[in-house]
Amino acid sequence: MKNKFSALIALLLICSLASHAQLKRFSLGPYVEAGFPVGDLSKTHNTGYGVGLGADIKLIKGFGVTGSVGYMRFGGQRDALNNKISAVSAVPVRLGIKYQLVSILYVKLESGASTYTGDDSGAAFILAPGVGIRVLGLDVMAKYETWIKNGNIGFFGLKAGYNF
Repeated sequence: MKNKFSALIALLLICSLASHAQLKRFSLGPYVEAGFPVGDLSKTHNTGYGVGLGADIKLIKGFGVTGSVGYMRFGGQRDALNNKISAVSAVPVRLGIKYQLVSILYVKLESGASTYTGDDSGAAFILAPGVGIRVLGLDVMAKYETWIKNGNIGFFGLKAGYNF
């Protein structure tokens, strides 16, 4: 009797997970992004590029939570004396909330920490509002992101990914 009960519980769990997958309440996928520096960063660094892995979890109607981890790099320009400025490289980890305005259009607010690699060290606080569209698994977003640590690093970003 105990084995039949365990088998029934396991079957119900599998069916539950399968139904959640059908409803697409959770998705995971890779992304690429480009960051176009603004302010002081635009005077010292070039366009940044990054890659990562993002996840979405739908909660109640229209609302969800998001998370991502990636790698971002802004190449350094040359200063007035023709010296090369070091690149800014970081591993941003973001968590956020997402609200679906209409079937494919959403707004998102993310926050987190960007841990610098290379010459710079430490972590910066991230704040990134954005707007995007998601059609089937394709997700494209425009955002403004700022990294706050002893001043701000800001950039406009375009992010494209595919969620499974």
